[in-house]
Amino acid sequence: MEPKRVELLGVPMDLGGGLRGVDMGPSAIRIAGLGPRIAALGHTFTDGGNVPVRRPESREARDPRARFLGPIAQCCRRLSDRVERILDAGSFPLVVGGDHSIAVGTVAGISRWYASREQRIGLIWFDAHADMNTPETSPSGNVHGMPLACCIGHGPRELTSLGPRLPMVAPQNAVLIGIRDVDERERELVRTTGVKAYTMREVDMLGMDRVMREAVEIASEGTAGFHLSFDLDGCDPHVAPGVGTPVPGGVTQREAHLMLEHAAESGGLLGLEMTEINPILDERNRTAELAVDMVLSGLGKRIV
Repeated sequence: MEPKRVELLGVPMDLGGGLRGVDMGPSAIRIAGLGPRIAALGHTFTDGGNVPVRRPESREARDPRARFLGPIAQCCRRLSDRVERILDAGSFPLVVGGDHSIAVGTVAGISRWYASREQRIGLIWFDAHADMNTPETSPSGNVHGMPLACCIGHGPRELTSLGPRLPMVAPQNAVLIGIRDVDERERELVRTTGVKAYTMREVDMLGMDRVMREAVEIASEGTAGFHLSFDLDGCDPHVAPGVGTPVPGGVTQREAHLMLEHAAESGGLLGLEMTEINPILDERNRTAELAVDMVLSGLGKRIV
């Protein structure tokens, strides 16, 4: 990979899920040495600080179907503006959360920047969960279970309308990898929207090499490239213990590296995002250190 100007944005968001702690994810990944290790690859690294997250006056949600939607949407709007400015400056956006609801802001910013140039983007979404609930289908009302649906045009208007294009990403250019915990009513959207879903069964049967080759092809078809949104709970809990919603049976450390290596080698990676790092539940910052390793693979690090 050619040297890049990489700019980090932290998003200390914990309103999208049911557990505290993921707001410390950006701090944990900085402590794990993210900046110096990116610079050691030959890239120029800038730490853009954190995007502000407004704290609600009460931890009681106004709307139990989409908990804390207002402050989440406000943060995602700020994030999308920051991402767009990073792209304007010719830099590569690296976003670290925080819970996965922040991905709506990241995708909105990248989609808007390319829409202004009459181009579309693709999306690869790595996660144990489908993240395709809506307020009508979600059993919890947690917005971190809705962001992929919002990115492809389903869900609350406060999130789906963040970009000038609806949907931000065409479903036929969106790919889900690693899912193994899907809510009952959520399955219908996964089956009918046109998103390509590789469950862990497909990953096991086909292998990560083939899955990522196909995913890159799907996300790149007719687009300027793709954004990769990486939820650490897509990895097996033995590999990434510090996540809020761990699900057994996830990918191995090498499979995760291979995913990021394919993304880097494709030449089409437009942005990268790491979410759901929860230091409170971690073991000696292992999960943040894993996230740093994944980022490095996504930025072109090779074994030899």
